[in-house]
Formats: sequence, C-alpha cells, structure tokens
Amino acid sequence: MPPTLTRALALALLTGHGSLALAQAPVTPPTPGCDVCATWNADQAPFRIFGNTYYVGVKGLSSVLVTSPQGHVLIDGGLPESAPKIIANIGTLGFRIEDVKLILNSHGHIDHAGGLAELQRRSNALVAASPSAALDLASGEVGPDDPQYHALPKYPPVKDMRLARDGGRFNVGPVNLTAHATPGHTPGGLSWTWQSCDGPRCLNMVYADSLNAVSRPGFKFSASSEYPNPVADLRRSFETLEKLPCDVLISAHPEASQLWERLEASATAGSEAFIDPQACRAYVAAARTVLDARLEQER
Repeated sequence: MPPTLTRALALALLTGHGSLALAQAPVTPPTPGCDVCATWNADQAPFRIFGNTYYVGVKGLSSVLVTSPQGHVLIDGGLPESAPKIIANIGTLGFRIEDVKLILNSHGHIDHAGGLAELQRRSNALVAASPSAALDLASGEVGPDDPQYHALPKYPPVKDMRLARDGGRFNVGPVNLTAHATPGHTPGGLSWTWQSCDGPRCLNMVYADSLNAVSRPGFKFSASSEYPNPVADLRRSFETLEKLPCDVLISAHPEASQLWERLEASATAGSEAFIDPQACRAYVAAARTVLDARLEQER
C-alpha cells in the first residue's frame, strides 16, 4: 500500500478518546541509532516556572505540566525512554500522571512524540496534535513531506487523538490553551499559549515549537517537491511567534530559550528569572539566522 494511503487510512481510524489500559509498562530501552538521544534524555529535576506551570521534561527535551484542581495538561512527551522520567518528575512535584487529562504535541518527531503512547497509556489522557502530526503519531514515523523523512527512528504509535488546528482551543477545568500553527521545521508544527497566574498576577506563557531549518541529507528548503513551501511556512511561523503575547517562553528544546540559564538565575531571582517579554522575538531572530544561512548554503 502506498505510504500516503497508509497514513491517510491511519488518520481515518482515529475516532476520538477511548479507554486505554493502565497496566504497568517495563522500562523503555534506549532508542537505537540515535547518538544524541542519551544526552537529550539525561535526568533533570522538575521545577516550577511560574504559577501553575512546571517543567517536567528531561535535560534536552521539554515537557511542561500545567495544573488545575480539575486535572492537568502535559505538553510533549520526549523520547520513548523519556516517559518514565516524565512520570517520575510529575510525581516528585506532588502530582499524579493519572490526573493528566490532556496531552498536547508540538510535532511528530521522535524526540517530542516518542513518549506520548506510554504517557497516554498511563494517564488515559486525550492526545491532541495537528492533522499532519497526527499522521506521524498514528504510524510512529514522519511522512515523506517531512524534511527529516527516513532520518529519524520509529517510535510507538499513538492510537487515539483529537486534531488541533490553528486557533483551536483546548481546556481542562480553568486551564485554557490555544494552538498556533508554526510549520516549517515540520509541516505540522504547533506552538501553544496559555495564561498562568500567581495570585493576582497572570502572565502569557508560550510553548514554542522548533523553528530551525534542519533536514536529512539531500533535502533542500529552497527546492523540495515533497514539501513545496517550507521557507514560506517558516517565515509565516516567525511572524506568528513574534506577534504572540509572550511573557515566558519555553521552547521544545529547552536550551534554545535559555531555560537553563534562567533556572540558575531563579535561585536568587525566583520566577522573575523566567520572565522576558522579548524572548519570543529573540527565539525567532536566532531561527531566522539559521534559515538564512541554510538558504545561502543551498545556492
């Protein structure tokens, strides 16, 4: 069966939120064929960013927990081997994976979607992803329109999803999150926004998807028949992120938004260290520089 038909059929079979078994899973072995995965998956103690928003991911891959008395929202799931660490980090903070009601995805690469199936299995949460990313999640691998097609390992597929489109809103209790289409790194990239409050003070939180122009060997952002418009997509995504109300930025790879420097500063400054209304613009400026260099290289 042709790959496109297989993926379309997989998406058609996603029929809403069903019940999932909660049996204990064995520890997930390391991802084979991924030299950087062990570094990405290094242990990281969880911490509060601001209000009801917490970092629960591993050292090189962000996962963010947004809490409420009615249940919690988790954004991104790291690698397959990240899932047990994310679950442990949630527990360290005094929360339970079983109280996670919604899991949101940025894009369908293994380093952000690889742990979703296990996290969903343990929580019975609804998973939401863009239509393009949902195809990736359903098959456990990216499609031929992805710049990194055939360059990434497969991962456990997610069986049950809801589609998230640009401007789509998702909520658990008082927690309301909005999806923003930010394609280019992948065709189906999403960034997420919400507000977190600490007493009467509420801030605009942004979880930014990757915007870097990286690919498999031979792929050209300037001329691709598989993904016809990656440069235009990236430039629109730059504009989208630049215009977002952005008090606190968490990027899908935490170092890209200087999260570790901010965490170190928080030892004395507290949550103020994470607040930077210029962070989204700085993030875009760095991504724009990478794209310009890539296009110059492709000439």
